[in-house]
Amino acid sequence: MNTTSPPPKPLIRVEGVSRSFGDVVALDDVSIDIHANEFFALLGPSGCGKTTLLRVLAGFEHPDAGTVTLDDVDLLGLPPHRRPVNLMFQSYALFPHMSVEANVAYGLERERRPKDEIRERVREVLATVGLSDKARNRPTQLSGGQRQRVALARAIVKRPRLLLLDEPLSALDRKVRAEMQLELKRLQHDVGITFVVVTHDQEEAMSMADRIAVLSHGRVQQTDSPVDLYQRPANTFVADFIGTSNAFDGSRVVGGVLVPGLGLLPGAAITGSGTSQATLVVRPEDITLVDEVSAVVSGEVIDTQFFGGSSRIAVMVPLHEVPIVVTRHGTAHVDRGARVHLAWSADKGVVLDAAE
Repeated sequence: MNTTSPPPKPLIRVEGVSRSFGDVVALDDVSIDIHANEFFALLGPSGCGKTTLLRVLAGFEHPDAGTVTLDDVDLLGLPPHRRPVNLMFQSYALFPHMSVEANVAYGLERERRPKDEIRERVREVLATVGLSDKARNRPTQLSGGQRQRVALARAIVKRPRLLLLDEPLSALDRKVRAEMQLELKRLQHDVGITFVVVTHDQEEAMSMADRIAVLSHGRVQQTDSPVDLYQRPANTFVADFIGTSNAFDGSRVVGGVLVPGLGLLPGAAITGSGTSQATLVVRPEDITLVDEVSAVVSGEVIDTQFFGGSSRIAVMVPLHEVPIVVTRHGTAHVDRGARVHLAWSADKGVVLDAAE
């Protein structure tokens, strides 16, 4: 008897969505499922189509082809103000002449909710974002992180099924941004709303999202958990865009990739069509310093960088155009100019189809 439960039904289903602006293709046959209470990220470089897709979900753009449903209800047939969706803008768009509580209450007042209900919901949401003591303040009296929390409070007080966030942390400095990444994740869990965030910052997406869709040139390259994107990239674009990687181009053979000048480098084919031309991808933390007998490749240390908890070593290997990057816990314990020997196990090297 098969007791395997079926996969959860998606809250949002995007199927075959395309959108062009003249000769520019912003979205090209995009299909994505987003589940209820999920923190989902749309990640990619500028111009990849992620903001256009967000605007399609919000109702500010209409696709040329495809469907978008929410709980099997056609979302494209609803105007923006009728959708159970809220969008938090990158600029926060707070009213500077209003207090924090008035900013948060604005949407409920437009819906003509009872005053007692508005007062209670505003009180609850300000407590959730930790701004109860700032209710009477104006936005100009708040820090960047606090203004971002006000914008979040205003978005979630209406209790949308789906909250869209367009580069929500880009205006914050590095320290506050790191704090708000944790805060966003906590808030999403506490309020039980599906979050979809658009970002070009891979660290931001990896630290917050349950799943990530990586886009390039209007197409979805891979949709997966942060761990699977990093460890099992679908192609060379994802491998290069997510984290730091060492890439070796050559011919696919049994046991890895045969690289001109370097010989057989060990790797396992996780994905790919089996074409002869392939790229081997090895993450810096999976490369170890070994003795000469155990070496896969050898080279000269050209630079070391210390980041507190870890060190990064750049090694130039003869007949390989770019340095190989190695990450070690703690200090590097090697000097510039030293000859070192590198190795990795076959299961740590990912063999992918070579980029076209």
